[in-house]
Amino acid sequence: DAILSHCPVCGIQRDNGTKMSQDQQAVNGVSCVSKVLTLDTMNPNVRRVEYAVRGPIVQRAVQIERELREGVKKPFTEVIKANIGDAHAMGQKPITFFRQVLALCSYPDLLEDNKFPEDAKKRARRILDACGGHSIGAYSASQGIECIRQDVARYIERRDGGIPSSPDNIYLSTGASDAIVTILKLLVCGEGRDRTGVMISIPQYPLYSAALADLAAVQISYYLDEENCWSLNVEELRRALKEAKQYCKPRVLCIINPGNPTGQVQSRQCIEDVIRFAKEEHLFLMADEVYQDNVYADGCKFHSFKKVLFEMGPEFSSTVEMASFHSTSKCYMGECGFRGGYMEVINMDPQVKAQLTKLVSVRLCPPVPGQALLELVVNPPQPDEPSYSTFMKERTAVLAALGEKARLTEETFNSVPGITCNPVQGAMYTFPCISLPQKAIDKAKEEGLIPDMFYCMKLLEEEGICLVPGSGFGQKEGTFHFRMTILPPTEKLKVVLQKIRDFHLRFTQEFS
Repeated sequence: DAILSHCPVCGIQRDNGTKMSQDQQAVNGVSCVSKVLTLDTMNPNVRRVEYAVRGPIVQRAVQIERELREGVKKPFTEVIKANIGDAHAMGQKPITFFRQVLALCSYPDLLEDNKFPEDAKKRARRILDACGGHSIGAYSASQGIECIRQDVARYIERRDGGIPSSPDNIYLSTGASDAIVTILKLLVCGEGRDRTGVMISIPQYPLYSAALADLAAVQISYYLDEENCWSLNVEELRRALKEAKQYCKPRVLCIINPGNPTGQVQSRQCIEDVIRFAKEEHLFLMADEVYQDNVYADGCKFHSFKKVLFEMGPEFSSTVEMASFHSTSKCYMGECGFRGGYMEVINMDPQVKAQLTKLVSVRLCPPVPGQALLELVVNPPQPDEPSYSTFMKERTAVLAALGEKARLTEETFNSVPGITCNPVQGAMYTFPCISLPQKAIDKAKEEGLIPDMFYCMKLLEEEGICLVPGSGFGQKEGTFHFRMTILPPTEKLKVVLQKIRDFHLRFTQEFS
């Protein structure tokens, strides 16, 4: 019997063995031969992937920018993209020493130029000597350049008060995101109720939900406590785990500290509780620590999971399996485009580690310029070197400005009726709760939009400010939020905050 199918272009029904006429082969100049790759035949996991940080609202922002360039009149003259933690795009200046060394590595003839300080030249020569053909254009070892991995290990030892770190456990990566996805690939297996479950915080950074969708893993959501400054409660972890065991096999617990999008900094006691929980439940720990230098609130301090793990003693430090992640994209550096990062694996089975090394080798190597930048982050100018003073002045200024903007953002939002904002203890975002009138919620549903997406889209169209709706990160049912970066320069941030304030009051009045 003939198998009948419909051409997706012209709708003509035909059997697969029938030769089409010339007229049937083209309608309005469009081929009627079915595509090999269609929405129906593509990988269904990819269709399930969502990434709110660059989602529909950002796409609309790009369209509006194009319209402004073409002369279309708007009630604003520029789009301010406060949707993503891209420091340099927001006007932050690069650290001088980093760019000097990268310039020397990119164009070694500059090593003869006396405008560059000797410590920058020394770093550049060391990096180039470790590269094939003395060029950062050559491939490196898949795990990363060895001397850079050694310096990363030394950096971790200094950070953690002397707790040993081995370069053999360090893997350089294309930003932290690449390393996170790589570890998840190792961990996801099984079918049905044995399928790997991964615990992620809600609100969460959408990389995690997107990666889990792509890998067809099971997302296990645990909720941060908004009433207590987005703190993590182990009892909530237990609740989420108990429920998940009915439909999957929980194997992984992901933590972001300091938090994205919520900006909380976990206490040492909280980290100890999480480590005990991971040990009790036999979970692999993933510690996303890319904002480790971004701590602003009084009484808050960054504690690395590794340091706490080892200070808890051999019962934990010799058994709990963990990977921790860092990046050149955040902190005071903000060098997002270079895609530099690393992960350190702890207590990983040697045979699995060999598989990890094999997996990263498939991608050949992380970007070598990004590796070079990472080298400078973990091995910055020292007090006896000529670049030290300028480096420390620039680093301190960036972090101090972020701290001031964190306080400004919290205070401004909390002065607006209908907006509640927790302290921005760390990272570079705020995630305020917004009260929306029922008429606005109804109007959003009428337009087929989630209410906070409706709010953010209206803000973009009326004020030219691009934020990410809280629904893109996850939130408790019946609550609405948005994520905003605190990265714009202080004067521009004041304008943004005032515009959001005015818009919120106007929006509330319109739909009340």
